Amino acid sequence: MANPDPRQPIGLRRAPEARVARSELPAGVDVAVVGGGLIGLSAAWMLARQGRSVAVIERETLGAGASLAATGMLAPAAEHEPGSDLLLPLALHSLRRWPAFRDALQAASGVPIDYREDGTLVIAIGRDEVERLRFRHDLQRRSGVASEWLSGIEVRRREPALRPNVAAGIHCPLDHQVDPRHVMTALAKACEAAGVALVERCAVEALDWTSGRVTGLHTAAGTLAAGTVILAAGAWSGERGLLPETLSLPVRPLKGQSLALRTSKATGTLAQMIWSEQVHMAPKSDGRIIVGATVEDCGFRPGVTAGGLYALLEGARRVLPGIEEMEVEAVWSGYRPTSDDDAPILDALAPGLVAATGHHRNGYLLAPATAEAVAAFVTTGAWPDYAAGFGRARFRPAESLRASA
Repeated sequence: MANPDPRQPIGLRRAPEARVARSELPAGVDVAVVGGGLIGLSAAWMLARQGRSVAVIERETLGAGASLAATGMLAPAAEHEPGSDLLLPLALHSLRRWPAFRDALQAASGVPIDYREDGTLVIAIGRDEVERLRFRHDLQRRSGVASEWLSGIEVRRREPALRPNVAAGIHCPLDHQVDPRHVMTALAKACEAAGVALVERCAVEALDWTSGRVTGLHTAAGTLAAGTVILAAGAWSGERGLLPETLSLPVRPLKGQSLALRTSKATGTLAQMIWSEQVHMAPKSDGRIIVGATVEDCGFRPGVTAGGLYALLEGARRVLPGIEEMEVEAVWSGYRPTSDDDAPILDALAPGLVAATGHHRNGYLLAPATAEAVAAFVTTGAWPDYAAGFGRARFRPAESLRASA
């Protein structure tokens, strides 16, 4: 059976979600945000705190694309891989912004977001995996990322529940995590308290253009005038129809399936995030372990598959045998918004039109920096230095060189 809402499990208990009052479509605002996910709500809240009138227009329900399907990792070290040198400084900057972002969000919403600073253990089983892990560790050291090489004995001393055949590991002490359900609830409440109009189940059908400038939106519920439109539609940002072909964005969905396991005193749990070559596991303070996530380049194909669940369970069991006694609490799927180089697109596409999308699997990590960069651009007309290099022109280097000649 298809699972149209990626937050909702099939045949299992539904994850709790807090609801806040939703608004009708206003006639006009200073800023209209297309997309009610993590990035859209973060930018909307930041702009509303600066005194601007803001509306968020979401085609489904808040967080339905990737935000409530995510694991909530803030892991620039574990995520660092060959080819991501451009992204690393932005990732580290955003991680440094997270404590202030967390404190302000919890104060504005009254919702604790389960911010954990336990770090990540990236582990290896067998000689081939150890060699690949050593390559990753060398890359981290050359890039100045904090990490510590551990023997198998040292890994199991930190996490006794892991299998004895774990051969080596890397400890990434600066990697953190949050609970996506709590973050999204907090953002919805904070936005509402700041006066943001949250309009759900309202598809944006077209941009309103006047003399080469975007001046609003045409939606299923009517027209919304806006001084600035922010495109933060996640995996849907690359869909044809909304943008003219000359402004198209190289963003596509990468489907991911995940599951939640319920731990107990008998099963025990993990002290920190565990990454293997097959899965990552994130323990939450409420007793769940989130196991994720498959990577499927299959477009917007909904649902949870037997093959996907088997891969997750087998990957987790391979390193954590105790999962056999844990209750499967929920399963779900979602769509990562992935650009051609796996890095975000932060750019002014046209007068009055800003893109903040394509965050791949780093949306939670990059949310504070993205929101601050978008707010800075809307206010000053210039991107902060840390956001430089993430424009759309990087995907057309030859065209960019001709334009600058």
